[in-house]
Amino acid sequence: MIVFDLRCGSGHVFEGWFASSAAWEEQRAAGLVECPLCGATQVEKAVMAPNVAAKGNQRQDTVPTPRQRPVPMASAAPTLPPAVREAMAALAQAQAKALASSEWVGDDFARRARAMHAGDETEAAIHGRTDPETARELMEDGVPVMPLLVPVVPPEQLN
Repeated sequence: MIVFDLRCGSGHVFEGWFASSAAWEEQRAAGLVECPLCGATQVEKAVMAPNVAAKGNQRQDTVPTPRQRPVPMASAAPTLPPAVREAMAALAQAQAKALASSEWVGDDFARRARAMHAGDETEAAIHGRTDPETARELMEDGVPVMPLLVPVVPPEQLN
């Protein structure tokens, strides 16, 4: 997973999560990346500081004090109006509630969704991942799928 700071033509800066740099390029070229504030699809990478990991053989002997810890992301975006932040939080909560009664099927998502649509498998609420091309094919074939609005960390990647 890779995170980019993105900027629309109106100057709004926001964050985008992509499977790879190639996935970013594919989604941008297909017009799938849009500004969450104004809906513009003319989006480019914004200048951002690199995230360089520390050497693995170094030890930190002290626990950082609260002032040394990073600022949570919610307070790192003061340019968003409160109504937008509240709407985004409500969307995230609604998605989390829906996913609580849904089964994570990982990379098997497209096959399972097709099988349920064809009646070969019992219908159930599932979520997983697939590439943009396969997602488009599912929608073109009438399989009822939709992208998640808030990125989800697969269960096998949780600590």
